Amino acid sequence: MKSFYSMDQRNLQSVIRVLVAATTLVCLFSLPVCAQQADPATPVVVQPGAPGQPTRTLPPSTRATLPPPSPADVQFMQGMIMHHAQAVEMTALIQSHTENREIRTLGERISRSQSDEIRFMKQWLEARGQPTSMATSHGSHGPETQGGDMPSQNMLMPGMLTAKQLDALRKAKSKGFDHLFLSGMIQHHNGALVMVKELFDTAGAGQDAELFNFATDVDSGQRAEVRVMQNMLGEKP
Repeated sequence: MKSFYSMDQRNLQSVIRVLVAATTLVCLFSLPVCAQQADPATPVVVQPGAPGQPTRTLPPSTRATLPPPSPADVQFMQGMIMHHAQAVEMTALIQSHTENREIRTLGERISRSQSDEIRFMKQWLEARGQPTSMATSHGSHGPETQGGDMPSQNMLMPGMLTAKQLDALRKAKSKGFDHLFLSGMIQHHNGALVMVKELFDTAGAGQDAELFNFATDVDSGQRAEVRVMQNMLGEKP
């Protein structure tokens, strides 16, 4: 019994030594692969080839570049920033000009959504190296003014309120303000719909995926708000 037990121990120790040696070899051969997988600082950038062509591995320093936007895309975003800014200016009057809860709720929604969209449009333009304001007739950027912060008539986008309309809105109170605000914002929203249509009617424009999604969201969102405001005024859509 003792001899058999000693032989079994020796066999077991031999098996253990073989397993340890094999494990060591596996680890040694796996080191480059493990190191590559564990090193997130060296990403692999693969460029798919054309049909029938192999893929290419690009250097880690490769950075994606955005395709150049069409002039119509840039003008649309610059103009819509100005357009949205006036809507936010209009909603800022609500708190001091009316106690109508429906108007206040609507105004908060318009102000929040259009302020967020202004930030998006500015980021979109800046990412493409474009100015965030439109060029004036003098070659500079930014809206021309008429002694205030109101763009001149030749800089107004479709549907934007004139200086006279804005002045009337500022002077109105309560129900008079409610009516002018709703009718003015319907006019304003319809102008944005015209701008979206003009964009998509322009050859080569509106192809950028981000811009396309944004413009279609503006169209659907402002159509819905126009219907709400028409109902508030008692008008038929």
